[in-house]
Amino acid sequence: MDILVTGAAGMLGTDVVTALLEADHDVTGLGRADLDITSPSAVDEAVRGHEVVVNAAAWTAVDDAESHEGQAFAANAVGPALLARACARTGARLVHVSSDYVVGPAPAGTPVAADVPLAPAGAYGRSKAAGEWAVRASGADALVLRTAWLYGAHGGCFPRTIARLAREQDVLQVVDDQVGQPTWTVDVAGLLLRLLEARVPAGTYHATSAGWTSWYEFAMEVVRSTGRDPDMVEPVTSDQLVRPAPRPAWSVLAHDTLKAAGVAPVGPWRLRWAEAADEVLAEA
Repeated sequence: MDILVTGAAGMLGTDVVTALLEADHDVTGLGRADLDITSPSAVDEAVRGHEVVVNAAAWTAVDDAESHEGQAFAANAVGPALLARACARTGARLVHVSSDYVVGPAPAGTPVAADVPLAPAGAYGRSKAAGEWAVRASGADALVLRTAWLYGAHGGCFPRTIARLAREQDVLQVVDDQVGQPTWTVDVAGLLLRLLEARVPAGTYHATSAGWTSWYEFAMEVVRSTGRDPDMVEPVTSDQLVRPAPRPAWSVLAHDTLKAAGVAPVGPWRLRWAEAADEVLAEA
């Protein structure tokens, strides 16, 4: 397949390009410096001639979105709308990467299904939800690929931050009342490739690891991976570590649509972290 990847220089985009190239697809990778996804003419020109467009470009600074909502909306909603419109016009398949922040509060203990109504909180969540809506409304042949708690070797992420802080401090305080699915960008890229090659129906799919944990428990695993004592991590509540943007307390996504399409989900988060740790922390 002839595939365009936007956001190709980012943490996820880098691994997506690698996975597609290793599978012998023809890939054009464009980063922010190469393509302004909010420019209609630039988007139309970039999409032309491609069978598939993977949109990994996004505003991902969740807290900064609270004070820069217009910029977050441009990247996370206007850009996807233009890409989807161009794909609808040319017949290209679109894979749009979205977020757990779009689904809003959910009862703990039950993974969130792909078809729940959108109910975002905060500026970042609103911008990502608007992007999903625009993609679906465009009429494009589109896969919305929601992911969460991403980490990888090609950008800033929670494990790399924790590893650095573990070298600098004697005690780390991490929230234990936010639960989700730590997910390696390499695994998201692999799942995206499997979805494309399986030619699954248009719809929403969840690209997260199996199982779930808290940020506190994940931080302990990261510290353990550095060879330090995980007991240096102390649990605190979200009320004790207030951030500008609201965070989902229960951010566990179900893999129902993947299974219905006959595509295997990503494996358990703990096993995937064990596989990823050396690579992700190599330069941390």
